[in-house]
Amino acid sequence: MTEPLLQVQNLSKRFGGIVATDDLSLDVRPGELHALIGPNGAGKTTLITQLTGQLTPDSGRIGFAGEDISRMPAYRRSILGLARSFQITSLFLDMSVLDNVALAVQAHAGHSFRFWRPARRESELREPARAALARVGLADRLDARTSALSHGEHRLIEIAMALAGRPRLLLLDEPMAGLGPEESARMVELLRELKRDYPVLLVEHDMEAVFALADRITVLVYGRVIASGSPEAIRNNEEVRRAYLGEQKRPGGGGGHA
Repeated sequence: MTEPLLQVQNLSKRFGGIVATDDLSLDVRPGELHALIGPNGAGKTTLITQLTGQLTPDSGRIGFAGEDISRMPAYRRSILGLARSFQITSLFLDMSVLDNVALAVQAHAGHSFRFWRPARRESELREPARAALARVGLADRLDARTSALSHGEHRLIEIAMALAGRPRLLLLDEPMAGLGPEESARMVELLRELKRDYPVLLVEHDMEAVFALADRITVLVYGRVIASGSPEAIRNNEEVRRAYLGEQKRPGGGGGHA
């Protein structure tokens, strides 16, 4: 069996009395799209923020590309090839589409715009940005003001920003959020194409998309893995059905984290 690119072992994270990540283990192997699903408050985004370094786990280990990155700063994880898209879009709306993605290239490379040369002439920033935008189908919108694009196109820009850093693994946090049927179908086709070239850990509420794309699915409830396996195995798992019907109760009550 292929060695996992990402390996999470016994990860735990508490916020006061709330257990957001409960002895969680999962992995992502080269060539697969691994979907992470669960009801609201399951701890999915909390896990992603630990993987990318915005949150430090209380215990457990995160391995990536053969290195222990559990305490590694976020910028170093990015340099290693962990690329994330966010649940809520965060773009510079007054800038062009190309400028947004070029900034992502700059941030990944640690490059500083040379103050004596116009930033828009920096080919080492612009060309990777152009290529990433072409990959997501926005080659004809490079010079458009970002505010003029649709919500679905904003999602595509964010995917391009993740691709521009030459990732080894894509962490995608609800890329379907807020999309209409046509935009969702376009995103599914894009992700189907990208999974040929990049391993993906996908957090998503759109179950139709998840079952269309995933090679494996892990189900979280209150930060705990209750099932992990093929789409068919997950579809037929009774505990998963109970969780999505709202029959799972948090021990001791209380809220949770997304």
